[in-house]
Amino acid sequence: MQYLVVIERGPTSYGAYVPDLPGCVAVGESREEVETLIQEAIEFHIEGLRADGHPVPEPKSTSQFVRVEA
Repeated sequence: MQYLVVIERGPTSYGAYVPDLPGCVAVGESREEVETLIQEAIEFHIEGLRADGHPVPEPKSTSQFVRVEA
């Protein structure tokens, strides 16, 4: 499965979340770190869902860039 991950750059760190897995988030000091951490968070989140007998949500989110004149 492939899930859409949104990565946001803040003033001092990076944050990431997965729209299709509510509560699945990660924060890191660099983009590379947050990418590694969100991968681990997704795996952990799915393991927890399965262990608790909950269904694993199918990936449904997509993304698209929209160009606007500034």
